[in-house]
Amino acid sequence: MSNPIVSTEQLTFQYPNSTRIDFPDISIEKGQHTLLLGDSGSGKTTLLNMLGGLSRPQTGHVRINNQDLALLSNGKLDQFRSQYIGFIFQEAHLIKNLTLMENIKLAQSLAGKKVDKNGIHEVLEQLQLDLKSNAYPSELSRGQLQRAAIARSVINKPALLIADEPTASLDDNNTHRVLKLLLSIADTAGSTLLITTHDKRIKDQFSKTYLLK
Repeated sequence: MSNPIVSTEQLTFQYPNSTRIDFPDISIEKGQHTLLLGDSGSGKTTLLNMLGGLSRPQTGHVRINNQDLALLSNGKLDQFRSQYIGFIFQEAHLIKNLTLMENIKLAQSLAGKKVDKNGIHEVLEQLQLDLKSNAYPSELSRGQLQRAAIARSVINKPALLIADEPTASLDDNNTHRVLKLLLSIADTAGSTLLITTHDKRIKDQFSKTYLLK
């Protein structure tokens, strides 16, 4: 019997003074890397926020790893999100006065996990950041910041890894490189990758795509 990592039912959301958005039902199995494809204004970010527990739907249900997010209090939802969901946003959002190592240690602590320096070094090495562990965000290039955000997101081996428009401003070569990296790091961490994007270039790389209109 199917036991999807992500499933949604009859999700709707409405911003003040705006038309209600109805979303398609989603079902994603473990390891089934998936694309949410849609143009600007199609509701991609809204859906991402609901899947990640950052906002609650008007109607419907979101289940992640068999947990109905609607049944969790705000505090429990924060804890669940830090343990089971990893976010890769367009901007790295690293804490500026902490080193790269300290930023990733903090991600482990906030998830209630024991800090694993060896595990952090392994992830940084895989992302070619092992020589930058003591660098501050201001000392990292844009590409290094992007990889640092990936490292922080996967360090807790989340069941679901969500990337928001990771290839939006990249040329074809860098798009291929980043996509290959995301798929590789998700497989290594045992995470299911979900990408939201308007970038139709990467559609053929995914076995499952949901179109948002």
